[in-house]
Amino acid sequence: MTYTESIDWLWAHLPMYQEKGRSAFRGKLDNILLLCDHLCNPQEQFPTIHVAGTNGKGSSSHALASILQEAGYKVGLYTSPHLKDFRERIKINGKRISKEAVTDFVSWHKDFLEGEEFSFFEVTVGMAFDYFALQKVDIAVIEVGLGGRLDSTNIITPLVSLITNIGKDHTDILGDTLEEIAYEKAGIIKRGIPVVISEFHPLTAPIFKQVALEKESDIYLADSLEVPYSMDLKGSYQAKNIKGIVQTIRVLQEKGVRIPEEAIERGLSHIVANTHLMGRWQQLGERPKIICDTAHNAHGFAEIFSQLATERYATLHMVLGFVKEKDLEAILPMFPKEAHYYFCTPKIDRGLSATTLQEKAAQYGLHGEAFPSVGSALERAKQEAGEDDFIYIGGSTFVVAEVV
Repeated sequence: MTYTESIDWLWAHLPMYQEKGRSAFRGKLDNILLLCDHLCNPQEQFPTIHVAGTNGKGSSSHALASILQEAGYKVGLYTSPHLKDFRERIKINGKRISKEAVTDFVSWHKDFLEGEEFSFFEVTVGMAFDYFALQKVDIAVIEVGLGGRLDSTNIITPLVSLITNIGKDHTDILGDTLEEIAYEKAGIIKRGIPVVISEFHPLTAPIFKQVALEKESDIYLADSLEVPYSMDLKGSYQAKNIKGIVQTIRVLQEKGVRIPEEAIERGLSHIVANTHLMGRWQQLGERPKIICDTAHNAHGFAEIFSQLATERYATLHMVLGFVKEKDLEAILPMFPKEAHYYFCTPKIDRGLSATTLQEKAAQYGLHGEAFPSVGSALERAKQEAGEDDFIYIGGSTFVVAEVV
């Protein structure tokens, strides 16, 4: 098989949450346990850090990997979804898994995979664990895909777990309340393994504390931590993420992991260079200023609008697209009525049509044109924006994927 044939086989044969939605979510760990048993349990061959949360888990995972890399370790990093290239999901010291490694994995295990009903996510998790073991990483940062308790990554026993924050997203799977969602995220807390909480919330903190007590795990609430460092990732919301990141590093240091202070400083200031993270308040143009961000739920957009409040511009132009199951009733009321809107359809099966979004947005006083693609919407925004204006692109990871 060639690399292209291997990727095509993965797309064609395995249900993918990003394309199919809830029908691709397994909601049990039986399959990933079966797959990893077939692979001789590679996840047991290296230490890990487990990262969950509604927002910020991607940024936090990349930051942790960057710090450990600066400390001299060979660091595996598993995240999802990818923006442009499947291989973004699996990296070692910022370098994507090779095409040959992907092809070899599919070729060697294709018969086994065809004999079971695995999801796309389960197979990519297994591939990451297998690759990290074969490459003999010193440590790996593993980002949860969805939720925590029943996520395929939740078969590891990490050195420390990090939960960034809790907001309402994927409520059809995780529950309708913050407390229910927190319970699912708290499912990554393992017996005797410390857990760090980046952002305090009065409704969710008691749940984390209770689960930690039951599991006899030390819990660190990082929101009050004084942090003498800064990150190269833009966006005011990173000020909350950095507290959990640094507290997680402190826990690792207490466990005897050698991480010099200069590695923390360098790692936090070189996240993009070390890990090639994209789509977090990423600037794509100047005059007019063009920013894209992967925020895609109410909690994330609250941070986006806090950041926008610090920007100076004449007119705000917003290129927006969403997936079909997004809770627009919770999101659209947050958007400013005076902005100019360019509604677009993300290029995936789950993409909400631009005309449907246009109609729903109008109910909240948000008016603009509908475009068949992200590219055409952005092109129109560029044509209409003046040099002193601001263009924001977002609403979905899949919208951002088409512009970075």
